[in-house]
Parts: sequence; C-alpha cells; structure tokens
Amino acid sequence: MALVPLATKSNYFHVYDFRVEPGRGDEFVELFNKFDYGDNSPFHRSRAQVKDGVLCRDAADPDHFYLIGEWADIEEHRRIREIVAREIKPEFVQFIEGGHFMPTYAQIVSMTPQEVLDKSQQQYWMAIGPFTPSDLKH
Repeated sequence: MALVPLATKSNYFHVYDFRVEPGRGDEFVELFNKFDYGDNSPFHRSRAQVKDGVLCRDAADPDHFYLIGEWADIEEHRRIREIVAREIKPEFVQFIEGGHFMPTYAQIVSMTPQEVLDKSQQQYWMAIGPFTPSDLKH
C-alpha cells in the first residue's frame, strides 16, 4: 500500500485533548461511536469535512483521549459544533471531565509531497528485494 500524506496543506485540523471520568473510557468510546456512526451526526454531512475524524486513546492513560479531524473550513466546523452542543447534546459528553469539549484549531502548513512518499516507498522495496507469497505468512 502506498503512503499518502496525513493531511493537505492549508486545511485545518481540529484537535480535542480531553479526559473522561476515571474508569469511564470504554463507556465513552461506546457512546461516542454510537453518535459518530449514527444518522444524527451533522459533521459527516458537511462538505467542509475533508477526512473523517479519528478518536485516539492515550496508550499510557486510558482516561485521556484526542479527537482529530481535517476540515477545509474551521468556521463551518465551529457552526456545526455549536449546533451539536446546543441542540443534539450527545450522550458521550456526560463522561468528559469538567464538561469541556472544545477543540484547538491548527492550520496545516507543511505536508510531505506525494512524489517524495512514492520515491521513499520505491527505494524501500528495492532495498528489501523481491519476495514471494510465502514471505507474507511470517
């Protein structure tokens, strides 16, 4: 599989950095997924969303999470976020410590050009040499 850039220059990441109540991480993930994958999430219907968000759990702290997504327009993300907070009020928010669920917005100012990634992959495969299907079983 070819490498692709994580994001596109000039777009924006929203980065949520938050904690959930101690020991409630699994419940939080379950309710987050129920909302995010359900029909009630307006985020997925926006043309400004470039790549779907990713919920990450801190490997050293199961109550610490990050939610990251790529958007072309942060004002559109803010508008939708306010509607969700005011009108939809997803259940998962009840587990967030302090009820604080606000993102930091970051503009993407650099990304690895695709041709650099392609060249890197080509050099890697040339260095390791040919392989057979049996090599994939290890």
